[in-house]
Amino acid sequence: MNIDTYTAAITDAVLNAAELGDEQTRRTAAALSAALAAPARLAVLSALSDMASEISDRLDDHSVTVRLDGTEAVVDVRSDATPHTDPPTPTFEEMTGDISRVTLRLVEQIKSRAEEAAAQSGVSLNSWVAQAVQGALKDQKRYQQRAEEWRRQNTTPASPPAPAPKEPDNGEAGEDRKDGDTA
Repeated sequence: MNIDTYTAAITDAVLNAAELGDEQTRRTAAALSAALAAPARLAVLSALSDMASEISDRLDDHSVTVRLDGTEAVVDVRSDATPHTDPPTPTFEEMTGDISRVTLRLVEQIKSRAEEAAAQSGVSLNSWVAQAVQGALKDQKRYQQRAEEWRRQNTTPASPPAPAPKEPDNGEAGEDRKDGDTA
């Protein structure tokens, strides 16, 4: 499900309401709409996650989770009795080891949205980006593990090749010929 559809409905409603006002009101509404997009996206994802949690509580042998993949909210339903839990991801501050510097170029609009998300999470932009990378790497590893499991379950061992068909016997093969016999 594309979350942008729902956030666009919210920002469009603000812009439509501003059409009743003057030019300054419309400019203010446009600025507010842009600022509302990221919190609205997080609110929609939070509502979906809460709903998935409620559904999981009512199902005895299934767990339901929601994760964000780009602008898509992806629902994951597991049929095991115990919900799948990953070990907690250490925060940037908790990590140890060598630190490498990376220069990241972002479109200003994306950078602003990332800064807003980081502020809402109560962490620095640097920590938020590091956590996002860690999450993406975890998702990739999980995806690769699922793909490997699927391959193991859906591939059958190769069967031995069928024997080659025998040549038809036309009476010539394998006969002993006596000297002077013609074929």
